[in-house]
Amino acid sequence: MNMTQMTDEAWDYLRSIREDGSSPQPPRSDLPLPCLPLYETIAARKGPFVLAQVGQSLDGRVATPTGDAQDVSGCDGIAHLHRCRALVDAVIVGVGTVVADNPSLSVRSVPGRSPVRVVIDCNGRIPAGAKMLSDGGTPVLIIQADDAPLRDLDQEIVCLPRRSEGLHPQDILDCLAERGLTTVLVEGGANTIARFLDADLVDRLHVSVSPIIIGSGPMGITLAPVDRLAEARRPDVTVYNIGTDIVFDCNFRSRTRQATSRESEHVLVTDTA
Repeated sequence: MNMTQMTDEAWDYLRSIREDGSSPQPPRSDLPLPCLPLYETIAARKGPFVLAQVGQSLDGRVATPTGDAQDVSGCDGIAHLHRCRALVDAVIVGVGTVVADNPSLSVRSVPGRSPVRVVIDCNGRIPAGAKMLSDGGTPVLIIQADDAPLRDLDQEIVCLPRRSEGLHPQDILDCLAERGLTTVLVEGGANTIARFLDADLVDRLHVSVSPIIIGSGPMGITLAPVDRLAEARRPDVTVYNIGTDIVFDCNFRSRTRQATSRESEHVLVTDTA
């Protein structure tokens, strides 16, 4: 396990790659910086890159049955999430997350730029009073199905074709790429993350585990079932102790992978995210 501690020098280095597109001198080699591999791949991406992030308890829960998710992650887990936000172009959540948590999706715990906020709102049900719609922060992009009624909102609304009962994750990524948003964080909820994973579109998955046992409640990821363990995903994993939480950095691109299967063409994002 890698024991990590982010320093101001290391974070300034990572931000300079992300914000300036430069290739600065790396931090002094005499400093122990095992935290860099956790973030450098995101900051220094050369093409489209999708990171998914889950913050959960020891027993895999992200909230209580009543929806309380306030303190699932420790302070270092929150800082990690905000660093991930600061290193990407856009952060994606499903409308279910907006309804349940009313997040702002900004960078508050660390210095850095907040990403464009993207809400997958297939059926056009985002609450008009959602915090992000009026907080004066970074732009909000709402993505809905082309057969859903258009909302009278100040934010940009993009209509994509509905496939069966939802939107395809690749269509969503293509839509963002057209706007120059190629490095993406898929933050929630569990169904939204699962759709991108099932479509084989996630490059890295960060599972941040906090030392708390909730006992029941929603799970961090809900994937399609498999019959045999041989069918289970086995990414290369590096483990980081970041302080209050443990981060499992799951690399889905470390080995030669087959092209997305035909089944992934039917992986859809719906409003249950």
